[in-house]
Amino acid sequence: MLLLGVDCGSTAMKAVIFEEGGRTLATASRPVIPIRPASGHVEQDMRQLWGSAAAAMREAVAQCGRAPGEIGCIGVTGHGDGLYLADRAGAPLGGIMSVDSRGFEIIEDWRAAGLLERAEELTAQRPYPYAATTLLAWIKRHRPEQYGAIGHVMFCKDWLRYCLTGVFATDPTDASTAFTNPHTQVYDPGILELFDLEEIEPALPQIRPLYAPIGAVTAEAAALTGVVAGTRVSGGLHDVTASAVGLGVLGPGALAVTAGTFSINETLSSSLVVDPRWAARAGLRPGQWNNMAISPASSNNVEWLIHQSYRAELAEAERLGVSVWSIIDGDVGGEPAVDDPLFHPFLYGSPYEEPASAGFFGLRSWHDRAHMLRAVVEGAVFNHRTHALALASAFDLSRAAIAGGGSSTPRMAQLFADALGMSVDIPEAREVGALGAAIAAGVGVGVFASLEEGVAKACRIATRYEPDAGRHAALSERYARYVDVAEALRPFWRARPGAAEGCPP
Repeated sequence: MLLLGVDCGSTAMKAVIFEEGGRTLATASRPVIPIRPASGHVEQDMRQLWGSAAAAMREAVAQCGRAPGEIGCIGVTGHGDGLYLADRAGAPLGGIMSVDSRGFEIIEDWRAAGLLERAEELTAQRPYPYAATTLLAWIKRHRPEQYGAIGHVMFCKDWLRYCLTGVFATDPTDASTAFTNPHTQVYDPGILELFDLEEIEPALPQIRPLYAPIGAVTAEAAALTGVVAGTRVSGGLHDVTASAVGLGVLGPGALAVTAGTFSINETLSSSLVVDPRWAARAGLRPGQWNNMAISPASSNNVEWLIHQSYRAELAEAERLGVSVWSIIDGDVGGEPAVDDPLFHPFLYGSPYEEPASAGFFGLRSWHDRAHMLRAVVEGAVFNHRTHALALASAFDLSRAAIAGGGSSTPRMAQLFADALGMSVDIPEAREVGALGAAIAAGVGVGVFASLEEGVAKACRIATRYEPDAGRHAALSERYARYVDVAEALRPFWRARPGAAEGCPP
């Protein structure tokens, strides 16, 4: 039996077909095209998003070289947080992505009213500007007609699964980003009451286990995707949790890292630990928590610099059909000198409550674009280290597994190992989010008896990188300076004009 995983991130929609043993047979992708109608607003045309998913699935099925009927199940994952709405008839009302920052004004009002502390007590996390509760409060304040029309509250993957099956549902991992009690891991009306959102309760979808069969591909969806009508579709899960599964991280002791649009750093625990530096959300089973320390500050900063300073190399890589890193990787090499610049990778957000901004520190006339690239790459890794150190203060972490930008090149993976001071595993599979969703779907239809069996069969480590003690010490000194400069800048970030009006962080 073949497994199909669909993964909708912030920049790309991917459909990947796997064998039961985890071997990738076909991968297809379509760009995720954000709509920015106003400063700080990042939205999605939900019909277009479904069209992209259907096209990616159709291409993957065509590429696969196997009969569509061999696909036994579909698992769907998508970016967490954000908000996707439909009216009572199921027609889309609009999608808001997790990189949206309009909710800053709501957060500031909640902070002034003392709601953030109460939210942390009730939900084990403080709401982000892009949390579903924050965005619903913003819509209630600014778009009352849209708010009154809401019939279904969803997350990204829930919308795609609805388009496949006609069934509205969600899973514990996505529901826990906003609406569930961390102790019971089920909906808590007190959360909606706290945020003055009580009327939304009937619109919340049923919570189903992440591996539970939800429905089957409809005839209409089959015609669009190339998948056989009646193919079973599972519950699915939040994309960072899916990545943990695809990385083979199912329990305590390991740090699962995704370096992409967001700096994702997560570890699973068998006890609930509440701390403002991370969100304690539902894990892979009842009685397990996924402790997520995140910020929108990772390899998206690296991509920004490459598009600014390496345009010729990008064009050459496209002409040759290779990764741009095969051309520019050498610019990241070499040991940093004492006077090499630092970079705070806060172009799109940061771990700080203040609306931080990015910047180079120590940039001088003799520095060139290679110095700047090294600083931006290092800064992104340092931001991951900030989150990893927070988690390590409460949880034992012995190793890390990394997907995304951190696994782009051996040099990048080694930098993570040296900066974190722990071994780093790079997976054989390139699309670990889609693999995690596919494994969960396989459990739901009986291909695997459990997630543990699915991971044992389908997840393999390609390379392990061990930290170098000398480089770890040198990077720790640079990291300390990186933190000191950031702390010194915090008063200036707080005073930045427009910060209270929901401008992008």
